[in-house]
Amino acid sequence: MRFSVFQLSRRGGRALNEDRMGYCYTREAVLFVLADGMGGHPEGEVAAQLALQVMSVHFQRQAKPLLDDPQGFLVDALLHAHRQILRYASAKGMIDTPRTTLVAAVIQKGKITWIHCGDSRLYLVRGGELLVRTRDHSYLEMGEIAAQLKTSSRNVLFTCLGSPSKPIYDVTEPRRLEQGDKLLLCSDGLWGSVDEGHLMRTLHGRTVSQAIPQLVETALRNAGDASDNVTAIAMEWETPDAFASTMGISTQDIENDAFESTIQGGPIEDLEDELDDAAIERSIAEINEAIRRSAERQFKR
Repeated sequence: MRFSVFQLSRRGGRALNEDRMGYCYTREAVLFVLADGMGGHPEGEVAAQLALQVMSVHFQRQAKPLLDDPQGFLVDALLHAHRQILRYASAKGMIDTPRTTLVAAVIQKGKITWIHCGDSRLYLVRGGELLVRTRDHSYLEMGEIAAQLKTSSRNVLFTCLGSPSKPIYDVTEPRRLEQGDKLLLCSDGLWGSVDEGHLMRTLHGRTVSQAIPQLVETALRNAGDASDNVTAIAMEWETPDAFASTMGISTQDIENDAFESTIQGGPIEDLEDELDDAAIERSIAEINEAIRRSAERQFKR
């Protein structure tokens, strides 16, 4: 595999950045993940970080170097992330649970498969034209139902990870990629403040390392002081000039059992259905340490 990738997250006008994103890959498969911790509930940043770590650990364990079933992997990993968030809340004795959206994509054998829950979006772009984007799990995107709701309720999500009820999600069939296809995963802080036409124009004719900073800055400028956190990760597939950029990645020299990841915090140990108290505490400590390091980096900026 050969691809270019770029990721960026900015805090905006919020006190804390609750967004998380990252990617990991083996010789023959790559996973992209983005989560947006939900305000109005405690520790959204923990929910988002935990979701990424669970997805990463599952990928590391199952991609040897290919996933047997990308769709099954994405569903199982998403539901496991949901259960881990609930366990975290239970272990901490929390009255309300941390919650997060999630969007994730797997690429292997030249095909992409994705899953999402909530309103963090995936866009697939070819030649400057939008091929597909995910449909938000909000009342606004439910047609006639949205028309019957008050304006203030239309953007409300009806599902997420970490809620008491089982999350609702959409998972796709594998779709063939073509050279130059661009993939964008982003939080609502980006798509909510940037017109879709402008988004497509910015992605077209630019490398992802050029387009993403421009889009993030545009979203922050358009939203002003009330800006949400703005987070995006983008990939261009099989770019011929990938090696001309520090963002270019080729997996041809990776050993079959090797694994690379940008997801902070490292693997969580003992991610099985039955976790003892010590394992839960180790997981919590890892998450909190990752969040502390992230906050320090944001402060230094």
